Amino acid sequence: MIGQQLVEVRVRPFRVSVFCRVSDETIAVGDWVVVDIEDEQECGRVLRGPLAQEDIEGLDETLGKVLRKASAEDQETLRKNQKLEKEALQEARTKIAERQLPMKMVAVDAMFDRTKIKFYFTSDGRIDFRDLVRDLAHVYKTRIEMRQIGVRDQSKMVGGIGVCGQTLCCATWMRKFMPITIKMAKEQNLSLNPQKISGQCGRLLCCLSYEVDTYKQE
Repeated sequence: MIGQQLVEVRVRPFRVSVFCRVSDETIAVGDWVVVDIEDEQECGRVLRGPLAQEDIEGLDETLGKVLRKASAEDQETLRKNQKLEKEALQEARTKIAERQLPMKMVAVDAMFDRTKIKFYFTSDGRIDFRDLVRDLAHVYKTRIEMRQIGVRDQSKMVGGIGVCGQTLCCATWMRKFMPITIKMAKEQNLSLNPQKISGQCGRLLCCLSYEVDTYKQE
């Protein structure tokens, strides 16, 4: 049982979990909960807890708050939102094609209370997406937010399997990207073949940084 502590909650598959304060002593690991994260409501599942403040020191993250245990109605709302996100992703891609915009829509997040829908996209440059926002606002009758992300963030949001056969680190436990250089591969005597040291994002593998300090010591 968890009370007056911190819990770790995952609000979407392939997304880094969030840490939230909880005061309801009946909430336990595995429960679905409605949370407030920087004034935005989400619904997710408790992964672990209770956690002490020192357990998350150094993460430099804003803490969320567990509002309540999710009811059957809340979980139905979550399922409807997940369906909405899939439909909105396809709708956005259709509108992008119609307007011939040089951008790729990656993911969509509908806030639990539907006060906002976030659209994440990649592009080689800056995009004037004002007409696209108006198109989507007309369809969904709510606030539309566009966020441009990089290719590493795209892999983090979409998820997948790495060359190691495991789920991508960035989509499971990595909370922030670390600087990766080709020098790290050289110091570990790895092949410099781009296909062998690059991840799904096309950038150098994040795991090149995991053992580099050990190789330096040797």
